[in-house]
Amino acid sequence: MSFGQATPSHALPGAFLHTPAVASRFSNQQQQDPVRRRLFREQPTGAASSNPQPARFAGEAGPVVGFDAPTTNDQSMRPQPNPLAPPQSPLGKAATYVNTALAQDEAYPELDSYCRQSSSQYEVPNEKTAWAPFERTNTYELPENVLGLLQRAEVSTMMGLFGELGYVWLTIDNCFYMWDYTHPNPELIGYEESQHSITAVKLVNPKPGVFLSKISHILVIATVSEIFLLGVATASTAAGARTVELYGTRMSLPLRGTEAHCIAASANGRIFFAGHNDSDIYELYYQQEEKWFSSRTGKINHTHSGWSAVMPKSTQIIWGKIPNERILEIAVDDSRNLLYTLSNNSTVRTYHMEGQDKLTKVIEKTKEDFMRDIAHQLSVQSPLLTDRMEIVSINPISAVEDIKLHLMAVTSTGCRLFMSATSASYYMTHTVGQAPQSMQIQAIKFPPTENPQLRTQNAPFSGFNEPVDVQSRALELTRRGVRFPPGYFVDLVNKANDPNDLLFVSSPDTGRIKYTSHTPNLRYYEHGNWITIGGRAEDISLISRPFAATGQPLGFGNELAMQFDDPQGSEFAVLTNTGVYVIRRRRLVEIFAEAVRNTAGDEGLKAEIHKFQNAYGRVETITAALAAACRQGDARRLGTGRSAIDQATQDRAKQAFINFGGSPTLAEDSQQPSVDMVRPSSRHGALTLYLSRLIRSLWKSHVITITPGAPLAIGSVVPGEKLRAVQESVENLRRFLDDNRAFIQGLSGPADLQRAGNKQEEIAFQGEHQAMHALEVLMTGITEGISFVRTLFDERVTDIYARLDQASQQQLRDLTYEGLFSQSAGKELAKVLVKAIVNRNIENGSNVETVADALRRKCGSFCSPDDVVIFKAQEQLKRASEQAANSAASRTLLHESLKLFQRVAGSLTQANLESAVEQYISVRYYAGAIQLCLTVANERDRGNSALSWVNDGKPARDPRQAAFDARKRCYNLVHLVLQDLDAASSREPDTIDGKPTLIATKRAEAYDVVSNSTDEVFHFDLYDWYIQQGWTERLLAIESPYATTFLRRLASQDVGHADLLCRFYTMRGQYFDAAKVQSDLAKSDFPISIKDRLTLLSKAKTNASVMTTGISRQEQQLLNHEVTELLEVAHIQDDLLERLLVDSRIPAERKPEIQNALNGQIQGLSELFNAYADQAGYYDLCLLIYHAADFRNAATIAQTWSSLVQQTHEDVVEQWEAYNRRKRAGANEEPPPQPYETLVGQIQEVCHRSSNDSFIFPVQTLLPEICRYAFENEQDGRSNADVNWPVQLFLGLGVSHDLVARVLEHMFEAQEVPFRGAARARLVEWIVFAVGRWAGELSRRGGPEATRLDPWVGELVAECETWMQTLISQQPARGNGNRNPNPGGLDPRDILRNLRELKKTVESFGGGGAGLGSLRGSLGFF
Repeated sequence: MSFGQATPSHALPGAFLHTPAVASRFSNQQQQDPVRRRLFREQPTGAASSNPQPARFAGEAGPVVGFDAPTTNDQSMRPQPNPLAPPQSPLGKAATYVNTALAQDEAYPELDSYCRQSSSQYEVPNEKTAWAPFERTNTYELPENVLGLLQRAEVSTMMGLFGELGYVWLTIDNCFYMWDYTHPNPELIGYEESQHSITAVKLVNPKPGVFLSKISHILVIATVSEIFLLGVATASTAAGARTVELYGTRMSLPLRGTEAHCIAASANGRIFFAGHNDSDIYELYYQQEEKWFSSRTGKINHTHSGWSAVMPKSTQIIWGKIPNERILEIAVDDSRNLLYTLSNNSTVRTYHMEGQDKLTKVIEKTKEDFMRDIAHQLSVQSPLLTDRMEIVSINPISAVEDIKLHLMAVTSTGCRLFMSATSASYYMTHTVGQAPQSMQIQAIKFPPTENPQLRTQNAPFSGFNEPVDVQSRALELTRRGVRFPPGYFVDLVNKANDPNDLLFVSSPDTGRIKYTSHTPNLRYYEHGNWITIGGRAEDISLISRPFAATGQPLGFGNELAMQFDDPQGSEFAVLTNTGVYVIRRRRLVEIFAEAVRNTAGDEGLKAEIHKFQNAYGRVETITAALAAACRQGDARRLGTGRSAIDQATQDRAKQAFINFGGSPTLAEDSQQPSVDMVRPSSRHGALTLYLSRLIRSLWKSHVITITPGAPLAIGSVVPGEKLRAVQESVENLRRFLDDNRAFIQGLSGPADLQRAGNKQEEIAFQGEHQAMHALEVLMTGITEGISFVRTLFDERVTDIYARLDQASQQQLRDLTYEGLFSQSAGKELAKVLVKAIVNRNIENGSNVETVADALRRKCGSFCSPDDVVIFKAQEQLKRASEQAANSAASRTLLHESLKLFQRVAGSLTQANLESAVEQYISVRYYAGAIQLCLTVANERDRGNSALSWVNDGKPARDPRQAAFDARKRCYNLVHLVLQDLDAASSREPDTIDGKPTLIATKRAEAYDVVSNSTDEVFHFDLYDWYIQQGWTERLLAIESPYATTFLRRLASQDVGHADLLCRFYTMRGQYFDAAKVQSDLAKSDFPISIKDRLTLLSKAKTNASVMTTGISRQEQQLLNHEVTELLEVAHIQDDLLERLLVDSRIPAERKPEIQNALNGQIQGLSELFNAYADQAGYYDLCLLIYHAADFRNAATIAQTWSSLVQQTHEDVVEQWEAYNRRKRAGANEEPPPQPYETLVGQIQEVCHRSSNDSFIFPVQTLLPEICRYAFENEQDGRSNADVNWPVQLFLGLGVSHDLVARVLEHMFEAQEVPFRGAARARLVEWIVFAVGRWAGELSRRGGPEATRLDPWVGELVAECETWMQTLISQQPARGNGNRNPNPGGLDPRDILRNLRELKKTVESFGGGGAGLGSLRGSLGFF
């Protein structure tokens, strides 16, 4: 077994051309690697901008930021592909397209960005042409009964509109009347109880909590003497008309000399009015009941407070004159809490509303101030802006529409002055609650030119350098100008000698502004037209819902985004003395439909399409064509008597969508083109844009809203009619695509590929097809999702909500239509809701198939055929749980439910699986629960990629891990089943009367399923779970090939698992395999101490020595030899570690490093020798390293032995010196051993551990070295040592007598230092001892072979005797005080005596008579 990482078998990056690798070979930074991946879009230097730009459609060429650009490369929206991102599903792609399109629409520029400086850009087509932006849709004449009342007028009459109610009001002297102007014969609602002539009328919002809830409005009526309030209650009829009832409130206020002629109110019910003779602002306050110091109604003068409000003015006292300034108009901006007034001398005053009753004037701007701003700030000189002009109207601009612009004033010459009111903190922080301090003119919009050249007929749209016409008097004389969001302007123009008014209506040209929104000098483009009204205008009022594309300035004015979401558009009514004229803003799709209907032939159509593209861009044009083809622009124009969308128009729109939608493109510089790099065509962008605008009100909206309280009330955030309308529009779009699939590029399938001229075009067509297909999938999800929501509310959503768990309830509360249409979480929640619907119907007695089939027809993706099978299986399981336990019927139903679940295993959600397993456990159907989990796991990973991921070592951030996680969730359920099974088994016996119990049978069935499974990943996971639970004995008892594979894999990862594998092998008699595991583990880099490695190697040596079936003797010997050598090295390393840790020479900070290096993986012999043993002077370990390394340099070995002898002697001498010092100090302790004793131990250990290696233990060299040491260091009788200890040492180590005697003979003959002269006596003494021991050994051995000594022995003894005799004869007698010539040994005479006795013994063995020659010859052995 090897524990290192395997060499990868895959090709390395960079080895082939298309393999991405580091482009290090390109040293020049400007040179690009042709195979390098470009992960991000590269920008040129200096291209970064601090101003964020709105989202763009990928592939669009500058300078246009909108959906498209006026170039041939104009493309649709496409996010920049990321090569590292996982591939998106079709739904995910489509959702990305829609979100990008919605972001584009929401990025429409705010008003301040294009309303700058001066401007006169208009398109003014004729009212009867197709390009007219406004049309007169209806005219309602005054009823006959009203005309009769007018003829009875005596003092005064006034008329006006209540646009929010759809009513006209009329005052005749002291009587008030109102009627529904849309009704052909309306009922007059009147109030005739006033005693005085009426001077002003206003419909306002009531204060909260003052009136009954049914009072929706308050009617404020002012007369010459008082102001009184009437309550207005409205109700809607079945036909959609409104009925109105008036209620008396008993609230009136005497005016006492102030005649109210102008009334306005705030959204919170504050009522302001102004008189006819002054410029003061009054407030009418009212309350529900009278109080101590205030009545139910009262008046506050916010201009002059206290007594000054009732005292005459100074001019009246001095000159007796009445000031001629009076208020003409009061306008309220509730978004900023501001109130504006316009006086008859063109003075505009700004008031700040605070609290409930405070009004503070903050700005006053006279006509001279306006002229000064025009002259100095805007540098505009125009005959329209002189002292003779007057300001005739003011119109607030809310903070929702624009933060900076506050007010638009209209002059009598038709100019519009846009103003901003600012203060330091107000301007910088845009805090609505703070009052501004100054007001400046920011922009001027001049009237259109008097002789316009209609671009729609004669010339294309102008460029960006169009001059400003400041001379036009087209709108002179303007009586009144009214502005409605997002910029609709209605100008009442009275020409000389004409009693009737002309109506000029304009609006921002949204398409052009959006198309050019990226340009640095964005222009305020408008288009409008003149509308003839047969009379003098009395009032103008918005009768449709106020326009707001978003709730913030950015994107607020995007009419294009709203044209399909709100097909009715914006309408306002103009009241004249002859009737009511309804003016409607035409949508771009309607303009397009009528324009293409009026074209002549293909060339005319082409010219009209190009005109639209130049004005609004290709994608916007193709979007309009698609909408017209789907009959979105089907609206009748007044007087035409026909629909705007007839069959011919629809065909032309279809032709425009198909033929002018462009083609997909692929970047030409793409090194490795792929489908993800394709930029779809403008046709795809138009389809995306149209779809996003159809569903824009749904996409981010929540599905349900919950009203707190009891009982629980759940409603739909989006009204049911809106859902039906959106669903119908999307269905129309789907039908259009299906009917024309063969002609639409991207939907025609293989036909597109046949037109491809090269590989790039083929890839581009494939990308287009995928993008179009993604949108089709989303459209299917939208229609089915809406059907599902409608079904949900039809099925009593409150009951269904109560059936959900808390997590699902929270998910339902957070669910948006985007999530329902395009996200997997929403789809899964929908399936949970479908299940709740089915269960509710089953409980109510309905058949599951009937309910499921109905759901599948309405919303197939939420209730597929597999879902029906799941419902059937759940029904069978529920019925089984209701049967008697372990009955035949119950078992049949359980088996049937398992078969059904297995049929749709691939469609089972985790929640469904967990529910089924839980119910199976409850009825003790353990085998079925395990089988279902294994089947689902296999279906979730049919390619078995989880196994390959496990076999590859479970690499991180690998896509195959998701498949493993899916399997793992199933396996966890199997663990739960087994735990419950084991718990149940522990509570009941396995057998009764020798027969297995029911639980034992179920346990056997369950574990049979486990054992018979061929899912290798499951077995690995199960065994791993066993280990986590501590059930190792259960794992060791498993007889499965998967268990061996599992343990082998784990053994390479963990020490404990490797030990488990050894036990597994040992239990099965596979000792050789156990030895291999232990050996590999000892060699591994796991954090194992050196002693534990010694233990492992010792066990491995034992196991390797045992015969194993199927293993050859050669393999066994090879492993045994390898383990033995490794064990020897490990012993040396362990000895090194122990010595180094207690060595006083090594500093303490160095020891942890040594511990880490040596107390772990087994090091090499070279490392141990060079880094540790040799440097530390551990010569005995050096000798052992020589032996392990098979080192045979005799000189080095001899030198090491000499160093060992010397070092050992010095160490013991130091110990004795220390001992003597301590003894003199009074210490009582055991003395250390003598030097020779320590040396003997060292030599014996080296000899034993080197197995008497003749190279490591060279007797011929070592014995003389030891003899010299003993003689020179007095390690003999002088130190109370046995003088013969060197010879005893070698003989005790098993060296033969023959070899010892020959070495001593050689030393005797060589006469080397120190054995010269008399010192040779010591050698003779050792020879006598060695030969004597030899002879004694032979005597003990006995036998004829053992009773002979070689002749050279006798010769050696004879020579020694001769030399001793000579020595004794030369030495003086001992008694005279002479010392012994053999210090520490025997006296020479005693040696001679012993020698003569030895000679007799040798002769008795037949060892004499050979002569010296034979002795000399025997030295050849050395």
